[in-house]
Amino acid sequence: MSGHGPLGVLVMAYGTPKDPGEIAGYYTHIRRGRPPTDEELAELTARYEAIGGVSPLAERTEAQRAAIAAALEARTGRAIPTVLGQKHAPPFVEDGVRALAASGAARVVGLVLAPHYSRASVGAYHERAGAAARSAGVEYLPIDSWHLLPALVDFLADAILDARRGLPDRHKVLFSAHSLPERALEGDPYPEQLYETASAVAARVGLLPWPDWALCWQSAGRTPERWRGPDLSEVIRELGATGRAEGVLVCPQGFTADHLEVLYDLDIEARRAAENAGLAFARTRSVNADPAVMGGLAELALARAGCGGKA
Repeated sequence: MSGHGPLGVLVMAYGTPKDPGEIAGYYTHIRRGRPPTDEELAELTARYEAIGGVSPLAERTEAQRAAIAAALEARTGRAIPTVLGQKHAPPFVEDGVRALAASGAARVVGLVLAPHYSRASVGAYHERAGAAARSAGVEYLPIDSWHLLPALVDFLADAILDARRGLPDRHKVLFSAHSLPERALEGDPYPEQLYETASAVAARVGLLPWPDWALCWQSAGRTPERWRGPDLSEVIRELGATGRAEGVLVCPQGFTADHLEVLYDLDIEARRAAENAGLAFARTRSVNADPAVMGGLAELALARAGCGGKA
């Protein structure tokens, strides 16, 4: 048992601008206070325009938070304060912790809406939330990863089976996740956890490691340092050039909601790469607020608090 006292759950996510007027401030926050150049801002704005003007991530994240809160109430018989804290847009992580402390929570379970742990991503959320919890005088209980959550594996397997129906028989399943700089991955469990998720899902579907599937990386930052590969678009181009496939199915296992890295980087850029390579293209649906996955996360939060279905 982790402790006693009222429980609260902090659901953490990346954040997104809610309208075009917020893009510059959002981009500046990501860049740690350094405003983007006019060219950089124009490029990012154009990407948002290509997917409809703004990302649906804010709406999707709130739906996930609400679904987790509903699942917690269904499993405990009472409402458990469940609030959102974001990395780059309000309400920020610290705002969420303060809100839970103000509600009377003595223990806060921290849940990041990203299944795979890395120090640079999930670890950074927990550092901020833990510091805020100490300042507020509450106990902080982090959930480091949920990459093998049974409901997640089931969801991804079903999504692959559904999405591959319209593809040629000779197609490859490419599991993708956000790339990180190589320096950030030294001794980090992120790549291994991604491989473990992909392997579990592939086994459920009946896929064999290459030639049936492979792990790829996407959305690398534009910095001089080396980022983890192989890059998804490069793999797609290679498949087309070598004739080893007639189609590709991308499963963005590293993401849990529709947002820019899915709707633009995959649905526009990766699809264009496939079309130019002469390959059919499909993408699996996103988790978003899937009831089974959100229910599994609620159970994980209760287990982390040592509640066993009570709180």
